[in-house]
Amino acid sequence: MTQTVQPDIRQDSVRENATPQQRVDDWLAEFEAALTARDVRRAAGMFATDSFWRDLVAFTWNIKTVEGRAGVADLLGARLADTDPSGFRTIEPAEEADGVTSAWIGFETAVGRGLGHLRLTEEGAWTLLTTVHEIKGHEENKGASRPLGAVHGADRDRLSWADRRAREDAQLGYAQQPYVVVVGGGQGGIALGARLRQLGVPALVIERNPRAGDSWRNRYKTLCLHDPVWYDHLPYLPFPDTWPVFAPKDKIGDWLEMYTRVMEVPYWTSSTCTSASYDERTKQWTVHVDRDGEQVTLRPKHLVLATGMSGKPNVPTFPGQDSFAGDQHHSSRHPGPEAYAGKRAVVIGSNNSAHDICGALWEVGADVTMVQRSSTHVVKSDSLMELGLGDLYSERAVASGMTTQKADLTFASLPYRIMHEFQIPVYQAIAERDADFYERLEKAGFRHDWGDDGSGLFMKYLRRGSGYYIDVGASELVANGDIKLAHGQVRELTEHEVVLADGTRLPADLVVYATGFGSMNGWAADLIGQDVADKVGKCWGLGSGTTKDPGPWEGEQRNMWKPTQQEGLWFHGGNLHQSRHYSLYLALQLKARHENIPTPVYGLQEVHHLA
Repeated sequence: MTQTVQPDIRQDSVRENATPQQRVDDWLAEFEAALTARDVRRAAGMFATDSFWRDLVAFTWNIKTVEGRAGVADLLGARLADTDPSGFRTIEPAEEADGVTSAWIGFETAVGRGLGHLRLTEEGAWTLLTTVHEIKGHEENKGASRPLGAVHGADRDRLSWADRRAREDAQLGYAQQPYVVVVGGGQGGIALGARLRQLGVPALVIERNPRAGDSWRNRYKTLCLHDPVWYDHLPYLPFPDTWPVFAPKDKIGDWLEMYTRVMEVPYWTSSTCTSASYDERTKQWTVHVDRDGEQVTLRPKHLVLATGMSGKPNVPTFPGQDSFAGDQHHSSRHPGPEAYAGKRAVVIGSNNSAHDICGALWEVGADVTMVQRSSTHVVKSDSLMELGLGDLYSERAVASGMTTQKADLTFASLPYRIMHEFQIPVYQAIAERDADFYERLEKAGFRHDWGDDGSGLFMKYLRRGSGYYIDVGASELVANGDIKLAHGQVRELTEHEVVLADGTRLPADLVVYATGFGSMNGWAADLIGQDVADKVGKCWGLGSGTTKDPGPWEGEQRNMWKPTQQEGLWFHGGNLHQSRHYSLYLALQLKARHENIPTPVYGLQEVHHLA
């Protein structure tokens, strides 16, 4: 359903000289009246010509953004009757700034309770965010409704908590089949497992490593989070106030292991999914698992690939690799710098991992050369924390009353189509603040960029998941010449050298391929089959038409946290912030299906790119 919609706001509903709160109250009342009357044209006419409605599951059973009055009309025409929304109200006083009135709102649908955010201009709604945060009758047992825990009274057949947990662990995957199998037990799988546990959905997280948290422990020893602590909380259990701003990778690994136990996440370690197939007739997966040598067959209804935001490592192939006498490996397998003290190291790549590995190798006395194949965006950590994240994720934000949930929803309330417009001024301020730094870096020969449109790191991350470095020290080594620079593509390897396309020869005892990762559907190809990977298509990216994010415009992250073209197959990944935030909406989609609640999906992801 697509139609041309003209504004249709009743003039008597707009109070003259109204306060911000009155303007929002009037708009919400009029909007609800139009929805109650099922008057799609009238409701859509209350949006500005250039407007955006982002919905996280509440109306669409999807993660979807529609644009303009025609987009709003199409969504409502398809979903209004079933959604049956009501109870629109503000939950905090409305505010006004720069001609825009904004407010946090609450509402209900036929099956759920929602939170959202509204921005109004004189023309109508500019942005609207709607999210579902719980399903009626299936609320989490938390806060005032938390479980008692103890079972008072006398019972000769009493089972202790430990007894019940042991019995559950013994049965799940054997006598009882999980409704959901989550492949990948890093932060994404653990966060989703915790959500599903609290919602009462039988789920099992499969992790190939011996311990929860090993996906962090096994990385190079100097790795630390580049995102700050306020950005990285997990659901239900935030980091303590004593937690460092930037957590070392082994500390994160220990936290994830503790969290998995405390949150009672059903979790199999030393377990590898070897294959999976979907039966269209029974609507069920068959998942084969090697559980520490035991062959186990699981038959869930839903399969979630929670293997991060990226797919398999991109390991390039060059002539002469077989004859190279030294060590060579992808950055994901880099063991750390100790074995390479005094050695000649060549790192292919110039993004986060490349910088971190180069810096660590320099610290142990290696002779390090970074091969920059294309320009990279660099932002100093302290500048990013203060100017890029400080209003939402910082001690300053916490002191002003900002909560993690509110920060997440604030970020989510900005549609991706216009997000770059808010990011560009941030990076202009960073460029001015750190002008001397960038001058020295570029004078050293480093090829720097600010993104295709000057919007910097966040948009690069959302569009392509690569092309940037958060400087925690290595850039100074580049600027000083301590880390050497070379440019261009690799032509070949010899016994002791890396040879570039222009003939430059780089002596090497170690070659690290910091060459990134493929799309997550590569894991689907390996586990299920190339036909399913192609059916689903590329994961990640917005369709912005910028470098490594081909169009057409899609408006949301491809295939992430939402239904895909393969029934029963889901992808969950991203950084700790995204794992926390979007695990809620993925868990609620799975919960609804577990309870046989109808979930008609609006705007199912189309496939424009296979990888």
